[in-house]
Amino acid sequence: MTLPSPALMRTPSDAASPGPLEAPMQHPPMGAPLALACGCTAAPFPPDPPRGSRRRRVWELSRHAHCPVVGVCLPLPVVRKLVDKVLGGQAQASDYELHCGVNTECRERGAIAEAVQKELDRRYAAALRQTQRLKTTVALADWWAAQRHGRDVPGALWATLSHPRCDAILEEQVLADIHMLQHQNGAADRADLARLETLLQENEVLARELGAAQQRCVQQAADHARRLEATQAQLVRARADLIGRDTLVAGLQDELRALEAAVPSLRSRDELTRQVAHQIERIQDLERALLRTRHELERERHRAGEALAALHATRANGPASPVGDADEAAPVPPPLGDRAVLCVGGRAASLSAYRRVIEDVGGRFLHHDGGEEDKVARLDDTLQAADLVICQTGCISHNAYWRVKDHCKRTGKRCLFVENPSQASLKRALAEWAPPVPDEA
Repeated sequence: MTLPSPALMRTPSDAASPGPLEAPMQHPPMGAPLALACGCTAAPFPPDPPRGSRRRRVWELSRHAHCPVVGVCLPLPVVRKLVDKVLGGQAQASDYELHCGVNTECRERGAIAEAVQKELDRRYAAALRQTQRLKTTVALADWWAAQRHGRDVPGALWATLSHPRCDAILEEQVLADIHMLQHQNGAADRADLARLETLLQENEVLARELGAAQQRCVQQAADHARRLEATQAQLVRARADLIGRDTLVAGLQDELRALEAAVPSLRSRDELTRQVAHQIERIQDLERALLRTRHELERERHRAGEALAALHATRANGPASPVGDADEAAPVPPPLGDRAVLCVGGRAASLSAYRRVIEDVGGRFLHHDGGEEDKVARLDDTLQAADLVICQTGCISHNAYWRVKDHCKRTGKRCLFVENPSQASLKRALAEWAPPVPDEA
């Protein structure tokens, strides 16, 4: 909806003739008033306002003051809204035409001028209250100088220009300050635009970096989720294993309680088993002691027999023969046929004689000292390699003796026990063992 207005409204038929809003702008000469620089018609300053307390209305201001007041104090959307409300339609003029038309309407009192006056008083009521206590032009000028660089420059502009103590000189100074502030604001806006462009470029770079960081975070979160899932699976398996072990332990405990209930003397039987093992160990010790005693008795009996034989020989044949004749009178061992003969125990000084006796009849001599210096653990390997075992019972440890006896019992090997560790005793022991004669080819 459009309504005719000589200053603000245009119709297609008016395009041929320029209206007030289309009047061409003329460049003001150097030194002309600020109104000419703003596109307004120059006019001499009005006389000083009366020195009463009533503020000046917008249509009472100088013509060159309307442009800064409307442009600075009222945002353009507010101006368009006021014009639409007053005219009851929608203004079709451009922003510049609307600005110039409102300036023209504010030169005289009218509906638009009164609407502008009311909006300015409402919008800047706080600034108007601050200037009410200013009673002189100097005080008003000082207040303006303090407020022109503050945050509410539009309010300070309207409160100063409409104040009853604002004369032509102060008005010109205020409009000059506003003019320069607009230039400064324009430069600041251009600098802000340059900074904004720089910030936008930096924002693009940061946005790309942020996107890459977000992708890395998403990847790390996915990896963490996979590791967490694997850990949770391991935890579930561990819990299942623990439950299985607990179930097994509970079952075993139930079985133990059932056995204890069925066999009340189960614990006493365990104690009896330990006692039996202890008694077996004592029996083995007693057997070893008994064996030593028997060996000593046999040795004493053998010595007595030899002494008796020597006495009879002395009586029958005369003087006794040398000591070495006892070994020569010992029986000759049978051929061993490359068999391995292990001598366990014996004196170290007699080892060469033992070796000579065994090797003279074709055997292979093996020896173990029975745990005196050689390790008893090596005895088992030596026993495995022997075909015949000769145990020197008088020169062997108890542990080695039982190892020899147990091995020969398990494997069926012949074991000859020799009480006296002498060469003659070894020959007699070998003579008692008659190995099978190998068949001739």
